[in-house]
Amino acid sequence: MRLGNMYGPDHTFLGVPAADPDDTRQWAAAGAAIIGAPFDGGTSHRAGCRFGPQAMRAADYLPHDGSRPSLALGVDALVDLGVVDLGDVEMPSGDVERSLAALEERVRAVAAASVVPIILGGDHTIALPDVRAVAHHVGWGRVAVIHFDAHADTGDTQWGSLYGHGTPMRRLIESGACRGDRFLQIGLRGYWPEPETLAWMAEQGMRSFEMAEVVARGLDAVLDEALLIAGDDCDAVFLSVDVDVVDPGAAPGTGTPEPGGLTSRQLLDAVRRIAMEAPLAGMDVVEVAPPYDHADITAYLGNRVVLEALGGMAWRAKQRRGDAVRHPSDPLLGRD
Repeated sequence: MRLGNMYGPDHTFLGVPAADPDDTRQWAAAGAAIIGAPFDGGTSHRAGCRFGPQAMRAADYLPHDGSRPSLALGVDALVDLGVVDLGDVEMPSGDVERSLAALEERVRAVAAASVVPIILGGDHTIALPDVRAVAHHVGWGRVAVIHFDAHADTGDTQWGSLYGHGTPMRRLIESGACRGDRFLQIGLRGYWPEPETLAWMAEQGMRSFEMAEVVARGLDAVLDEALLIAGDDCDAVFLSVDVDVVDPGAAPGTGTPEPGGLTSRQLLDAVRRIAMEAPLAGMDVVEVAPPYDHADITAYLGNRVVLEALGGMAWRAKQRRGDAVRHPSDPLLGRD
């Protein structure tokens, strides 16, 4: 069937089955659904992440056969979860409000069917409709957000507009879809935001783990605290990953690169752990901009971020059923 991808060929994420987003019967039994959000009308520096969804779908050297067994977890998330691809939402970058409304409608329909939406961006403006849509299903104010990013994205306006990739987290908290004191940001660094925005963030009770703190305490300790806060008085977690949280030496294909970030290994391990330990109700991966990528490095990273999250979700589902599971720390070939 034709997916309706806006840019590039109509292939699915690593060959998982395509499904018609308007025919719920085709995907209601799935554990997760891929949704493309090819929108970069909210970028403030280098555009091009409208091409991110297709780049992340295609980035692999293995056959696109809808199967990816994980060495670390002993699961095949694409098969075990029954992942499907619903194609792209039509999101013209010149019409911000129409585009965001269309994405929110699609994500809301998926979440309402108790299928976990995995949204491929696009710029970070899309986090606003993504989290709002999931909150409509889980409960308004009942979704904690764990946000990996070099930037806080809590600006009041961007060039006079309420909508842009520098403002979605403020809009989310203002809407009540998520609580400021259950909003965890990991990897912030650089020279923004300014003191007024930082003061607003403090008033909301937001917890931001800057890279200096990550380096001083270690990422595991930061995740311990973030997961503890996210699991307190909330019913689910939304995971939002901006690839610019990773040092641009390992993720050059992004619109607003900021030196000094996480390694790709750190991000993959963190995402996997969150998906293993927290009840994920949705996820987006944003700001992959292929025009600035080299050798598809960033597209591969975005693809693997999705796979690690899906693997953690599949592992968590098996554990909750009481099935035997393998932990990443277990030796691959057994114990002495």
